[in-house]
Amino acid sequence: MSTAAPPSEPDLESLLRPARRPPARLQGLLFVLTCLTTFSAGAVGWRPLLLGVDDVAADVALHWQRGLAFMAAVMAVLTAHEGGHFIAAQLHRIPATLPFFIPVPILLTGTLGAVIGMEGSRANRRQLFDIALAGPLAGLVVAVPLLAAGMLTGVPDAANPFALAPLAHWIQQAVRPDLPAGMTVAPNAAFMAGWVGLLVTGLNMIPISQLDGGHICHALFGQRGNWLARAVLLVAIGTVVVSGQFNWVLMLVIVTLLGVDHPPIRDDGSTLGVGRTVLGLLSLLIPLVTFMPEPLRFE
Repeated sequence: MSTAAPPSEPDLESLLRPARRPPARLQGLLFVLTCLTTFSAGAVGWRPLLLGVDDVAADVALHWQRGLAFMAAVMAVLTAHEGGHFIAAQLHRIPATLPFFIPVPILLTGTLGAVIGMEGSRANRRQLFDIALAGPLAGLVVAVPLLAAGMLTGVPDAANPFALAPLAHWIQQAVRPDLPAGMTVAPNAAFMAGWVGLLVTGLNMIPISQLDGGHICHALFGQRGNWLARAVLLVAIGTVVVSGQFNWVLMLVIVTLLGVDHPPIRDDGSTLGVGRTVLGLLSLLIPLVTFMPEPLRFE
């Protein structure tokens, strides 16, 4: 995920702007902490770390190899995603920070992903488009093979609580045609890293605010894209209320606080060209095939 804000807005994202150049040791510390939390998540079997200390210690002692495998795999997915943003920003000479990884010890996956700061006000629409799309594509290049490998080597398990996105269903049908309908494999390191990669990509590609999808939406439609972002937010709120999926309330609050409308960029009146426009319109399908409205299923 990349973030950008106009220079005059002293909001949360201004703290991440490259002009402030946060010390690299902060990013290094967050990287190490996220390695630890994802290692722990894998070692305890992707359960919330609300267990007793003795239980966690016992799981780590027994399953440290699984923890290391998940840590390496999921950090590779997140690094690829943010690296795609960073490299594209460097190629376009748009100032950007190194990634800030987000460790969450109590979360099933150990992390909420990562984010870079970017001075998007210096970008034109083509540059914004390239930087925004590079992250999700790079992340999927790593996540999809990991998910396929996890499914190919995994043990069939109808009790796997982690729901599959449409893209994950298609991958499973391709690599594990032996599995009956409604069944997948037991969680393993590669499967879970790929699962996290799809979930993070799906969230980031929602065309709203300063998520990756919001940047792409703005690059495609300019200020008119704000109407799409507002519509998506209203639909999301209505869906949460009707379906009772209140676990997404915090995400909606964060997106709203960041601002639903996309801030102005340099040369907002420029065009993308035919190739980028077609690719951008196709990319709007990514959240439809990677996002899981109900990531955990309890039957």
